[in-house]
Amino acid sequence: MSNSSSISQFLLLAFADRRELQLLHFWLFLGIYLAALLGNGLIITTIACDHHLHTPMYFFLLNLSLLDLGSISTTLPKAMANSLWDNTDISYKGCAAQIFFFFITAEYCLLTLMSYDCYVASCKPLHYGTLLGSRVCVHMAAAAWGTGFLTTLLQTANTFSLPVCQGNALDQFFCEISQILKLSCSHSHLRELGLIVFSACLTFVCFIFIVVSYVEIFRAVLRISSEQGRHKAFFTCLPHLAVVSLFITTAIFAYLKPSSISSPSLDLVV
Repeated sequence: MSNSSSISQFLLLAFADRRELQLLHFWLFLGIYLAALLGNGLIITTIACDHHLHTPMYFFLLNLSLLDLGSISTTLPKAMANSLWDNTDISYKGCAAQIFFFFITAEYCLLTLMSYDCYVASCKPLHYGTLLGSRVCVHMAAAAWGTGFLTTLLQTANTFSLPVCQGNALDQFFCEISQILKLSCSHSHLRELGLIVFSACLTFVCFIFIVVSYVEIFRAVLRISSEQGRHKAFFTCLPHLAVVSLFITTAIFAYLKPSSISSPSLDLVV
């Protein structure tokens, strides 16, 4: 029996054995990565340089773009390198770094704050400047980043403190907590259960907050007498609603789908 301290590297899931397909995956991931860098980079640069965009909505969007850049830069470069050099290994520290810097909780918290911004803009426009002043927005964004940092710190520390005796091969192209826990031989999952309950409660609270916010937004929009005003108010919040829907539905399908329809290839695609 070996424990985590004796493991120097993990083996990631290879996309294909054929060299041609490996190169295809490299170019595909490179295109996705460059598109993400360009899109988020343009958003950050535009918001930072244009003082007309120094509003709460664009301030939260800037933070969201920074988080997206960090998350995708944590996973894709290593996957591209492995496909290019026909390799599957990742160091122990590199695996821990991937889990730590994948701030998915912070992104969810920021999307929740953006729903609150839409709610205030639609339902309490006269109090917008008071409820979402610059200091308040900075504190809210800091709370989202802090929550993400604390959550990933606890999850990473707990995951890599568990003994591993089921090998070192992961059924994923990047390091994921659920995959590492499958390799654990520890029967003491009380700490992990506590973190799961904490994450579930946080996720549920954010989800309820988003739902309530959009119920109030739609009620306020439907009370607008002008059809043009309704369309303007609705399309202002539509991009955020689309991102939230995509974020939640894919997360639910990836992590809460029945085991009967689960398979390594499907998990990889999702």
